[in-house]
Amino acid sequence: MNPNRSISFHHPVAFWLGCIAIIGGVLSHMPMFMMGRHNGYQMVGMPMDTPMLIGMAMVPLGVLLSAYGLMPRIGRMAKSGHGGRHLQFHVADGVPLNAEHWKLVTVLVIALAVDVLKPATLGFVMPGMTREYEITKETAGVLALVALTGTTVGSVVWGRIADVFGRRAAILLSALMFIGTAICGAMPAFGWNLAMCFLMGASAGGLLPITFTLMAESVPAAHRGWLLVALGGVGTSAGYLLAAGSAAWLVPEFSWRALWLLGLPTGLIIVFLGRYIPESPRFMSNAGLVNEAREVLERFSGPRAAATPAEAVVVEAVEEAPSGGLAQLLRSSHARITWGLMVCGVAWGLVNFGFLLWLPTNLGSMGMDATAASALLARSALLALPGIGIVIWLYHRWSSIKALVLFIALTTATLLLFVAMSMLKVQSSMAIVSATALLLVSSSGVIAMLIPYAAEIYPVHLRGTGSGVIAASSKFGGIVGAGLGVMGVFTHFAISALLIAVPMALAAALLIRSGIETRGRRLEEIQRALHLRAR
Repeated sequence: MNPNRSISFHHPVAFWLGCIAIIGGVLSHMPMFMMGRHNGYQMVGMPMDTPMLIGMAMVPLGVLLSAYGLMPRIGRMAKSGHGGRHLQFHVADGVPLNAEHWKLVTVLVIALAVDVLKPATLGFVMPGMTREYEITKETAGVLALVALTGTTVGSVVWGRIADVFGRRAAILLSALMFIGTAICGAMPAFGWNLAMCFLMGASAGGLLPITFTLMAESVPAAHRGWLLVALGGVGTSAGYLLAAGSAAWLVPEFSWRALWLLGLPTGLIIVFLGRYIPESPRFMSNAGLVNEAREVLERFSGPRAAATPAEAVVVEAVEEAPSGGLAQLLRSSHARITWGLMVCGVAWGLVNFGFLLWLPTNLGSMGMDATAASALLARSALLALPGIGIVIWLYHRWSSIKALVLFIALTTATLLLFVAMSMLKVQSSMAIVSATALLLVSSSGVIAMLIPYAAEIYPVHLRGTGSGVIAASSKFGGIVGAGLGVMGVFTHFAISALLIAVPMALAAALLIRSGIETRGRRLEEIQRALHLRAR
């Protein structure tokens, strides 16, 4: 059996023609970029020539062609004849991790690192962009807000695409759109950067929930939890490291624009690694592609998955309606847990993009020198690094839902600690470092578990959408945080900490009541438990 047969492109000519069009569209911007090499690669005010305009048209055309190359599988699904009853296959949960699993994990870590890379470069492009376009820092800050809005929209849209067209198709299309937004590095006006940055955020926002969804559906239950949390921790850290390293290497020589153009080679890495990304067997089975699902299972479980399906494959009838979407997430057996996770995501966004962002300023208002405040935060971040290991251990060895609630409660308690420190006017360096490190550990633990947990609790036809919505909620919290920052809310240290502690505490209460244990349980068992609880 050819292991790639079940995951090949349905119209490979259209897909690769689309790829060529996207790459050509990006490369058509390079001549004008190189024209600026004598003045520090500044392109502000330069008129767009004909090749650039043609290239801008080639990018969306290429995305559409590639989408056509991947999407026609829907026609086969519609004819599968399964109606409202679908089969779910999964790899035998007793199978140990093997080379195929680790190959998938490695590719998905790379995809997630590339996903984190692009938004992480925002902080490194802002100084150069501000100087070249001669705009204020406040105006440049709009770029981050637009990118954040793009990731919010992208998380929902791509999550839904993953549930309709497939996890693999969504990853590849997101990567191609990611490549297309590299033209942002050749835009001569700030307005064009805003538009492209929104699209960049939309493409990057999609990879995060889809990678977790595919991982959750492809690894044995005994290892699913810790691998999901580790995927997020390692991928995120690698992405930020790549962003910082690229900025140090490329910006002095090629200006800030090179960081945007980096989307071309990094996106191509995901596309060319696509042959190592199989479609989820659960998704294919749910879509009626049972034979294809069995072939992928054989790759992970060995020949026994095909020879003795009773031992290697569990087949279950699913009674839930195959319809999906946000409305279904907010009703029936998933309603309460979805609300709990969404509130948690919004509260985390307020912490990460609001409270922590303004923390250096607020420490200064408490009488601390700016340089000393930055040094304290750096020490706090260093102390927080081992926290991800604790998170993985608790999630895998103790309890998934209890670990999540514990870190939500710990974040709430730390925010209340900051309230008390502000009211008592505490200026002890040791106390501030300890409180900040505790907040970084607890909030990092929350986001490390939030989306992996979401990828475990939803049924196949809602898993991408559910993961996307929860991921979007964390970005939406950042948008709200940015708005509150403009209104001056975060300059009031105690008030802002108390304001965020309330939804954090609410999320903990909701999840204590509605959360369900996922540690070591098969995804189908989790669905049965949720269904029984809702009765």
